[in-house]
Amino acid sequence: MDLKVKQRLALGTFFFLSGLSFATWASRIPTIKTFFNLNEAELGTILLAMPISSLIGLPISGWLVSKFDSRNPLLVSFTLFNISLIWIGYVQSTFALVIAISLFSFFMRILNIAMNTQSIILQRKFEKRIVGSFHGLWSTGGLIGVAFSTVMVKLNVSIESHLLGVSIFTMVLTLVAYLYTIKNDKSPTGNKLIFGKPDPFILYLGIIIFLAAICEGGMFDWSGVFFKEVIKEEVFTYGYLSFMACMALSRFYSDKLIQEIGTKKTFVFSAVVISVGILVAVIFPYFWTALLGFCLVGFGTAAIFPMTFALAGTSKKYSPGMAISIISTYGILGMFIGPPMIGYLAHAFGLKNAFLVFVVVGLLIIPISQMFFRSQSKMS
Repeated sequence: MDLKVKQRLALGTFFFLSGLSFATWASRIPTIKTFFNLNEAELGTILLAMPISSLIGLPISGWLVSKFDSRNPLLVSFTLFNISLIWIGYVQSTFALVIAISLFSFFMRILNIAMNTQSIILQRKFEKRIVGSFHGLWSTGGLIGVAFSTVMVKLNVSIESHLLGVSIFTMVLTLVAYLYTIKNDKSPTGNKLIFGKPDPFILYLGIIIFLAAICEGGMFDWSGVFFKEVIKEEVFTYGYLSFMACMALSRFYSDKLIQEIGTKKTFVFSAVVISVGILVAVIFPYFWTALLGFCLVGFGTAAIFPMTFALAGTSKKYSPGMAISIISTYGILGMFIGPPMIGYLAHAFGLKNAFLVFVVVGLLIIPISQMFFRSQSKMS
């Protein structure tokens, strides 16, 4: 087998298992909410720990991928990410929960930067676009994670056993995949953060990631709660499952879609589909219509992150790892604002009405993405 194919399979394994682990946590949020008897505002406050710890992890991750080959922080962060996931299952106090999810989010941030850095380096070895397929594998891992979580919830398996089992499984596979990841990918230039006037290239991409993170992060954290409390569905993971299934399916076709209609039109298409999906779920809050709406949101959000990361990798000012680290800061701010904001709005106006925020945020992607392309055309 060709070396680049082995490297693609190895990196794909990391993306897949990362999605599996994250979905395992996210799909159990309603379980945690019930266990600690939290209302929406309290849950929103606790979820603030994730973006805060991710922000702390960003400069560290940027430094790591500029100082070492990305495969080394990739393995170490995934190991500690798994240990944090196990701890979440065993916490008995809200203080311990905050510490556990903070560490989980911190190491996930380093993991994501390292994975995406490897994906951009590997893309250069292939003529066709492959970055979207990696994000498709992440979503597929998430899909299987939610499906498995649904079975665990139906069988009344404890959260402790569930999270422990997933962590052991993913750790074994990552140790094998690590052997075939890309070596010697440290960039000799563009590894220092330059302060001063914002680079329009990075700024616009960062804002797009910020808006997408509000929508995607909100769905990760609140789709299960929406199905449990608005749709009144006992098996609350169905909403998250439909969202992840459609996101995964769409990401495998996103590279082809971008080649057919172009990146510029794909941003517009994605934004419209996100907003329509949310409106369907909110206006018709019934099982099948909500499933359809969440499916549309999955289709809409699918291409935005891989598209934006791929564009960031073409920066003339920064190395791929540093560019991704910078625009990811905007994503963390989106995660910081989005899920907690939904929690507070839900507490004040009801969860169904709070979801309308995603309609506005989704549509804002259109003007910002068009401003990005206009700025690039002026520079060329």
